[in-house]
Amino acid sequence: MVRAFAGEGADVVINWLDDEKAAEAIAAEAQALGVQARLAHGDVAKPDDIERMMRAADELGGLDLLVNNAAIFPRVDFLEMTEDDWDQLMAINLRGVFLCTQAACKRMISADKRGAVVNLSSSAAFRGSPRGAHYVTSKAGIVGFTRAVSQEMASKGIRCNAIAPGLTDTAQPRYGMTELEIEQAFDNLPIPGVVDPTDIAEAAVFLASDNARKITGQTLHVNAGSYLW
Repeated sequence: MVRAFAGEGADVVINWLDDEKAAEAIAAEAQALGVQARLAHGDVAKPDDIERMMRAADELGGLDLLVNNAAIFPRVDFLEMTEDDWDQLMAINLRGVFLCTQAACKRMISADKRGAVVNLSSSAAFRGSPRGAHYVTSKAGIVGFTRAVSQEMASKGIRCNAIAPGLTDTAQPRYGMTELEIEQAFDNLPIPGVVDPTDIAEAAVFLASDNARKITGQTLHVNAGSYLW
């Protein structure tokens, strides 16, 4: 996401939780492209940490875009799932989206800025996923949340859309699939070949841009044709 938006000339705030070196490295890449970058350490489920992220955006001249892409997916058999399993995932995947979006929209409205919010859902929200009742529920919740917020924020000049990635070449599928299974899954896609994080990031850039100025409340599926909605 940072590379894609920095490549379009956007200053960026990079939120990180547990990998400071990776955050510093991507910030350096953004700065090498000629934009400003700020790091904000924090948990998206904690309002105080979110406020720190917002202040980092203030240092760059204010906020006009939020990308909500923090998520976890610890696989758990449904009959073995505990309340703690459910609550921990919901805090990050869904409560964090609510808190960050609310804080960002308030910032944009206060500054009289038009803006956009892009939320990361998942194709799992539409097709389900074994050992992922909590994850699927959170990602389906993002779709509904996006639709509701888009209706309330449209008159404020803020668009809110979602992206539903399918299988993507990230660390996440490797918690539940072998490398061979991932390779075979990519080969069997209607558009065969690896779906790269860049494909998702470029969709986010589109939804944030003026090219999508009349698009709000929508969920854009980026899955190489593996699921049709």
